[in-house]
Amino acid sequence: VQLQASGGGLVQVGGSLRLSCVASGHTFASAIMGWLRQAPGKEREFVARINWNSMSTDYGDSVKGRFTISRDVTKNTVYLQMNELKPEDTAVYYCAASSRYRSSLTTYDYWGQGTEVTVSS
Repeated sequence: VQLQASGGGLVQVGGSLRLSCVASGHTFASAIMGWLRQAPGKEREFVARINWNSMSTDYGDSVKGRFTISRDVTKNTVYLQMNELKPEDTAVYYCAASSRYRSSLTTYDYWGQGTEVTVSS
């Protein structure tokens, strides 16, 4: 599975961005797809994940109510709609996929390159 993330950029506080992640290769293996982020000097943090088949979702506490993860089966793409952005959302965002469900929110089989999000105040 190859993952290609895009959509990052510079946005003002309170603004919105939508990240996209296109999966290619053996996409039938992408049972769970997720977004994680890493800010400078900090550990990687879970943001959101979605079950490709059931569409059930999980969110990190810091983004609940502001971010929405979704997927488009026809495009093999997962999205992260980010609203009400805050300076603390500034990070490199990574798309990831797992071939099976895991209780761990940060363990995945495949990783894409990051896309940088900067929220300016």
